[in-house]
Amino acid sequence: MVIPANLLEGKKILLGVTGSIAAYKALELLRLYIKAGAEVRVVMTPAAKKFVTPLSFEALSRNRVLDDTNESWADDFNHIKTSQWADVMVIAPATANTIAKLANGIADTILTQCALAFSGIKLIAPSANTNMIQNPMIQASIKMLAIANYEVVSTQTKELACQVVGEGAMAEPHDIFFETARIVLKDPFWEDRRVVITGGGTREKIDEVRYISNFSSGKMAKAIALSLYLKGADVCYITTKGNVGLPKSIYTIDVDDAKEMLEYTQDALRVAKKGKMSKASLNTTEAIKLIQKRPFLFMVAAVADFTPKFPQQGKLKKSMLGENWQIELQQTSDILSTLSKDREGVTTIAFKAEMDSEEGLNNARALLTQKEVDAVCYNFLDDAKSFGGEENSIIFISKEKEIDLGRHSKFDLAEKILQQAESL
Repeated sequence: MVIPANLLEGKKILLGVTGSIAAYKALELLRLYIKAGAEVRVVMTPAAKKFVTPLSFEALSRNRVLDDTNESWADDFNHIKTSQWADVMVIAPATANTIAKLANGIADTILTQCALAFSGIKLIAPSANTNMIQNPMIQASIKMLAIANYEVVSTQTKELACQVVGEGAMAEPHDIFFETARIVLKDPFWEDRRVVITGGGTREKIDEVRYISNFSSGKMAKAIALSLYLKGADVCYITTKGNVGLPKSIYTIDVDDAKEMLEYTQDALRVAKKGKMSKASLNTTEAIKLIQKRPFLFMVAAVADFTPKFPQQGKLKKSMLGENWQIELQQTSDILSTLSKDREGVTTIAFKAEMDSEEGLNNARALLTQKEVDAVCYNFLDDAKSFGGEENSIIFISKEKEIDLGRHSKFDLAEKILQQAESL
């Protein structure tokens, strides 16, 4: 998944770096923030400077690095003003020592002083030896931070610097980046709303090595899944293409054929309709107000119309098949029609790809009544080469309006689709 160049434009990130062997990965994380358009300032502990020099961070961020030796009260270069400046504070890597200090309000370094002074959400990415990260005191500290306006990116299990394979390695910069983006990009409409998305082209089995499919790349569905996740939605992504490049936190169900996609979509809708209760408001005079947000279904997958009637076990031999091979096909179940009862109480957006320049748009309009959906995203295709690109064009059709969203990158187009979806 290509990270949009303007995703974090105008956002201000304070990146804290502590004394871990993973400190070098903070440079890659910084690069991702900058590439996405964010402004970043870095604060380092004395121990962190033993692993990576401040100059490296200054070269990438184009800002001075704040540490224990250069704080100034003659200008804004101090822990109070720097903390007030930021939209979010990220500490990556966060050592066991720093985690314990943060949990107990100890501010003996410029970084922990910044954390204490910063009133917004703080994101930490722990990094420590397996025994250290699993120590009951550190685990208790992490739990304490989780209820004190901190969010935690889980560690990985892999070979550590101490040559031991185990838990404790810092999460990949890519995953920390997405969790940061999710904090600063949350949208009240989508936050905690349950959304089911289907994506990719189904693969209908002929035998164990052959199948019937189509040219769908799944990229549009991925873009919608990412956009929704970053807005705070509770995403269930049902796909034939996997979730490579997406945040690991997106709940993904891998499927192959139309039957599997139907069954898992039914299950996902039943779960979504149970309703996830979210905190709408809370103050000293008002109790927590709980609301149920209406779920959404984005039917982006290119589902096969036909499937082999008699899929075979093993591999069919060419010598047995002869010069001509006839495969008997049968229609697959129409997922949207079959889900009619499951979709009650769910806002449904269908996707329609057509190559008929004369009747394609009318066919898309007809879906509103034929399939009883709330909106249709119509995509006109020139030919097979239209699949798999980084751009797309969509006409958003509902009962009240038709809007040409134009041609854009698939992520930008996903953003525009979600803007229209909010009014349904």
